[in-house]
Amino acid sequence: MTVQTGQLSLVTGTGPGSDRAGLGELLAEATGEVLVMSTGTDTAFQRIALGGVRPGVRHKVLFPDSARMSGALNRMSRAGAEVRTDAEVPMDALVIDRTSVVLPAEGRQAGSAVFRLPGVVTATVGLFERIWQAAAPLVPLDLPDDGNASILTCREQELLTLLFSGTTDESAAARLGVSVRTVRRMVADIMNRLGARSRFQAGAKAVDRGWLMAKAG
Repeated sequence: MTVQTGQLSLVTGTGPGSDRAGLGELLAEATGEVLVMSTGTDTAFQRIALGGVRPGVRHKVLFPDSARMSGALNRMSRAGAEVRTDAEVPMDALVIDRTSVVLPAEGRQAGSAVFRLPGVVTATVGLFERIWQAAAPLVPLDLPDDGNASILTCREQELLTLLFSGTTDESAAARLGVSVRTVRRMVADIMNRLGARSRFQAGAKAVDRGWLMAKAG
């Protein structure tokens, strides 16, 4: 059910299915762009927002670094969405065509609040863009297809090999065709998966696991 008062609507429902239908209808109205900003909490709102990328509609997705290895983000990136992550994202929000802002409704009413007030739209888009500029892009090849954190992609193996041979971050970035920031974020991802506290330790653990040897062979 949608309750509308002027430039504010409340999409409500008695269960997850009703809320999913309401948000789905709102997203279906997008004709040019959908901005997704998420704190990374696994909520119905987040799952619906990540439901799919529609052809002809630009999707920009912003999540915290803690969700960088998420299979859902990987799938969205491969489907054509522009995905970036940053240290922290302060709120959950959707912006549809820069005319409507969707926020999770608080309190006992399940659902989402839809704002069409220009001031709310401008403020939300401004916050999104400020975080977006500093966030690191997620390259689809950075993640394994099956989301298995125990294996590396060819790009990650190549990066490890370059760094292990003494290549600088800048040179590695040029070789891989990505930014230095992306290289450093990839290294941080690998270190996290290896449980390493330094690059030297990450290299040693990678050798122990056969990751570098697999690339060399």
